[in-house]
Amino acid sequence: MRIDLFLKQSRIVKRRTLAKQMCDDGFVFLNDKKAKAQSDVKTNDTITIYFSLKKVTYKVLDVPERVLSKSQSSLLYEVLSEEFYEK
Repeated sequence: MRIDLFLKQSRIVKRRTLAKQMCDDGFVFLNDKKAKAQSDVKTNDTITIYFSLKKVTYKVLDVPERVLSKSQSSLLYEVLSEEFYEK
């Protein structure tokens, strides 16, 4: 599954276009390498995202084959670390 689609379906990012833009701008890393929007995500991959005020690292627990409900989407990943920045 494409990383931009995974970020949308897991509800880490609200819109797929935003996920694609974040990848294009270099804010998303897949296994410590810059991710392109079309990069494939697999189980046990790590995704690091640099948001405006924090850096969050996720571990992919499952890759869905179809759209999941909001309650099920949180089962797709685990937060490994979360670091906040100062303004």
